[in-house]
Amino acid sequence: MNLYEFLYYIILPILSISAVLVFIRFLLGPSLSDRVVALDLLITIGIGIISIYSIVTNQPTFLDIAMILALIAFLGTVAFSYYLEKRKKNE
Repeated sequence: MNLYEFLYYIILPILSISAVLVFIRFLLGPSLSDRVVALDLLITIGIGIISIYSIVTNQPTFLDIAMILALIAFLGTVAFSYYLEKRKKNE
């Protein structure tokens, strides 16, 4: 079994199943914090899928897209943390 078969038949199904489970948590999350963490994890799983696609198809330009998506996810998490901190001070 070479690397590409390993990525196709083992890693991608695991990432797909985890994306479905995290999406369920995103929909049913009891609090806003749970939903934000689930959204951040969905973006991280998407970055993994994009990276694997980039490796398999030998197109490194998709890694730029994954890097931009990671930066956006990081900034979103920081903004949400700032929002929670401001909300806690106002209470």
